[in-house]
Amino acid sequence: MRQLFVGMLQVALSAFGGGLSAWSQRIVVEERRWLSNEEFLTGLTVARLFPGPNQINMAVYVGTFFHGLRGALVALAGMLLLPFTLLMVLGLAYFSFHSLPAIDRVLAGVVAAAAGMALSMGFKILGEYRRDPVALLLAAATLVAMEGFHVRLVPLVLVAGPLAMAWYWPRAGASRLPKP
Repeated sequence: MRQLFVGMLQVALSAFGGGLSAWSQRIVVEERRWLSNEEFLTGLTVARLFPGPNQINMAVYVGTFFHGLRGALVALAGMLLLPFTLLMVLGLAYFSFHSLPAIDRVLAGVVAAAAGMALSMGFKILGEYRRDPVALLLAAATLVAMEGFHVRLVPLVLVAGPLAMAWYWPRAGASRLPKP
């Protein structure tokens, strides 16, 4: 339980400024090896389907995966207690000094780093699915719908979600996922 708390705290503190999914994947899958990449992607998908912040939902998923309700509560505490306190202190500092031009430059740098981490996570996921043309097609169609046609997230999820679930639904003796 202590390792779970410290691991989720490490995720939360590593990701100040953004890129939480990338840090979560790096710590949970690559460093601590708590989940396989496939288990992590499943958890991230479930986390994104539920209301609320994705990484809070992901912490609940990881905690529940190992220790049920107690694990979920410990993982939530790791994700929230210290980071929330730091966020409040930083917020107070920002409102005291937000008129300084240097603050805007620092925040612009943090945003650029967060965007790079999000791209890194995308390329890691791409490696998992590069031999699955349907997954690539779904990802490309989603990107085009959102960026090219400005389709809003909820209608897109309501259409693409059931299509993806129907395609990947487990069938007796058949697997739609490519073999590694």
